[in-house]
Amino acid sequence: MTDLETPVAAPPRPPVLRRAAPALLGYAAVRALGLLTLAGWSAARGKSAYTLLTARWDSLWYTRVAELGYGYEVRLPDGDVHSNLAFFPLLPWLERLLHALTPLSYAGAGFTVSLLASLAAAWGIFAVADHVYGRRVGVCAVLLWAVLPVGIVQSMAYSESLFTALAAWSLYAVLTGRWLTAGALAALAGLTRPVGIAVVAAVWTVGVVSFVRERSEGARAGSEGARAGSEGARAGSEGARDRSAGARGQSVGAVRDQGDGVRDRGESHPPGVRGDGRALAAPPWRRALGMLLAPVGTAAYVLWVGHRTGGGPLGYLDVQAGWRNGFDGGYAFARFVADKFTSFPSALAGAGLTVGVCLLLWLYVTGVRQRQPLALLVYTGAVLALALCASSYFGSKPRLLMPAFPVLLPLARALARLRTGRSALVTAGVAIATAVYGAFWLNGSGPP
Repeated sequence: MTDLETPVAAPPRPPVLRRAAPALLGYAAVRALGLLTLAGWSAARGKSAYTLLTARWDSLWYTRVAELGYGYEVRLPDGDVHSNLAFFPLLPWLERLLHALTPLSYAGAGFTVSLLASLAAAWGIFAVADHVYGRRVGVCAVLLWAVLPVGIVQSMAYSESLFTALAAWSLYAVLTGRWLTAGALAALAGLTRPVGIAVVAAVWTVGVVSFVRERSEGARAGSEGARAGSEGARAGSEGARDRSAGARGQSVGAVRDQGDGVRDRGESHPPGVRGDGRALAAPPWRRALGMLLAPVGTAAYVLWVGHRTGGGPLGYLDVQAGWRNGFDGGYAFARFVADKFTSFPSALAGAGLTVGVCLLLWLYVTGVRQRQPLALLVYTGAVLALALCASSYFGSKPRLLMPAFPVLLPLARALARLRTGRSALVTAGVAIATAVYGAFWLNGSGPP
């Protein structure tokens, strides 16, 4: 046997954590740079970096829920009511649990949860990108997520890191056919942020498409089998009239049956989920149960808020309306951007916002053209729609977009094609720039 004929086994994949180690180490280095830059900048201004990370805006609301529970609200002079019922409960629950088990304060517990969750999110992003495109793209995707301009939020006592971790691992579970895990993580994501419905949408869309594909493929296989049987019977009857012709007919039928068998084997799919939603390795009952689990978190909290406020199933929308949050298809955001062009200094900001939105949409379309898995496309599309088309405070939109990590995959693929030294240089330069911007931003107005 020659060397060319010798089968070569595929190299074994390293253990999961070791395979993700370069991505996690790179992520930790970027976040450490951001925190050190923030500490130095804050000290120069006489401020506490720890306070900026744990006791501003949403951090205070989550801490109050963890310490005192729900029921607190602030009535503003214009009549708006800011209720802490707008904040989903998983992060406060974890803050309360960690506070009870350790000497940490509620704020310190929230900061610790976010740090750990950000690492889990980085690992989940790597797992998804590695599964779809390979290890090198996975590392690049994690680094790109780390160097986002608002990446400092990943280290704050906010819920974005926790949500991204749950969403990423739920999507990974869908991609690998682990439907019960996908449903459970989607339920937890639904207890973390309102955008948890994006994870639910991804789980349900892939599940429904896979059921439809299975049914259509089963019907097609049945019709092909029936047609092959009728052709075989006809060949047999012809053989009874003419022995030699019958022998030829049986030979042709055998070849046709063998060809059908080869074609069937060629159309089979490996375990896991395909990007187009084809059948999964998991039994149908597991898929159905995972789909049923997915919306439990969001539904449970929304219905509880409706019962507590007396507003019924839509009571949570009334709570959000008190914060001037709602879904208007992007009308308010479009007006906000258009108003920026009424004067020259603000026109630069308007141009930047326009370019940013166009870039996001271009990256999403690129992901569609690159045939990203269906789960990623549905999830990303839902996150982008909810963030860009909501009438919430516009300064919050950059961090609301942060969980849409699959939109970074086209950039990660491009970065992965560069030589290692060049991609490292590019990433380091962007990391320094975003670390400085994060320190400047957090010592100023943001993030809301």
